[in-house]
Amino acid sequence: MSKDQWTNSYTVSRLTAHLVWSTKYRYSVLKGDLRIRCRGMLIQVCESEDINILKGFVSKNHVHMHLEYN
Repeated sequence: MSKDQWTNSYTVSRLTAHLVWSTKYRYSVLKGDLRIRCRGMLIQVCESEDINILKGFVSKNHVHMHLEYN
């Protein structure tokens, strides 16, 4: 059993998800302060919901996130 796995008395699991959001019509609007604010909000929400961000990137027209949750 790896240290990356979640365990309880009946199961062993590691749940991950790869999420991608894109802007409408792929417009390049996630720039400058908006990009920084978007990144900060995503980190804040994940911390409050006990979700680990394994990898993430905010581009000018989309967001990629690889998350781990239990």
